[in-house]
Amino acid sequence: MSVIVSLLPLSLLICIIVAIVFSLLYARAITRPIKAISEETRRMTALDHNAKCSVRTKDEIGALASNVNNLYINLLNTINSLETELEKTGAAERAKTNFLRAASHELKTPVTALSIILDNIILGVGKYKNHEKWLPKCRELVDSLSNMLREILSTSRLEDVTEEHVNQSIKSVCMGIIEPYIMIARAKGLFLYIDWSASFTVTAPPKLLGKALSNILSNAVRYTNPGGRLAVYCRDRSLFVENECEPIPQNQTGRLYEPFFRPDESRSRETGGNGLGLYITDTVLRLLGLHYLFEPMISPEGMRFTINF
Repeated sequence: MSVIVSLLPLSLLICIIVAIVFSLLYARAITRPIKAISEETRRMTALDHNAKCSVRTKDEIGALASNVNNLYINLLNTINSLETELEKTGAAERAKTNFLRAASHELKTPVTALSIILDNIILGVGKYKNHEKWLPKCRELVDSLSNMLREILSTSRLEDVTEEHVNQSIKSVCMGIIEPYIMIARAKGLFLYIDWSASFTVTAPPKLLGKALSNILSNAVRYTNPGGRLAVYCRDRSLFVENECEPIPQNQTGRLYEPFFRPDESRSRETGGNGLGLYITDTVLRLLGLHYLFEPMISPEGMRFTINF
């Protein structure tokens, strides 16, 4: 009995030491992964894309590390999405600003011409004394400016247009807008080739897509050589519009989609339109996510516009 009593303090001391050792080991086992998670979260706050918590267990700490990793991945994806949207918005705003700047420059010429003619009419200078001749010319300039302003305003709002997507055949879309251009082509003595045998179904906002197609057909009819061939047909979910004309020089093709740009052979407003056709077409097709190609043809000599659906 005395031996047991004498060993009791030693036993208690050993138990206390063992308890302390196991407590330290347990605490270390708990705190080490928490410290590791803490260290990785510091890297995450600096948006280090390589930061990742190690998941070595299936207990609460392992679940915490896994949740932190998932949260960080979602955060990075959200940030990337926001940056992408900001870049798109910035690019769209820059494009709109550049367009309006170009529009302002384009409007200066007819406005200045109109102002000069009116001043000369008022002052009775030389040939401008003939009011019956020059007032109608002023009216033409005003009408031209009015049409241009409407087109500019309509074009500047293209990206804000909301229209429901509709399923319909490409033939139906084209037939809704092609008739006036057929009449103009026949009046010019053009040879028409139209083939809908390979027509296919498209899902798109009809008015917006029709605006792009209308500009393509308008250009094709306007620039086809008298008596030349104008073709509209489908192949393998692509729409082709071909016209015989003098091919656009290679050094100008990169600028065709700039607002108000006109190739050298059609630079005047009388023959070159308002310079917005291909810019509108490019804007609409990009909004619809459609790939297109506008390229010269060798035989017969001309241009081909292809839209891939």
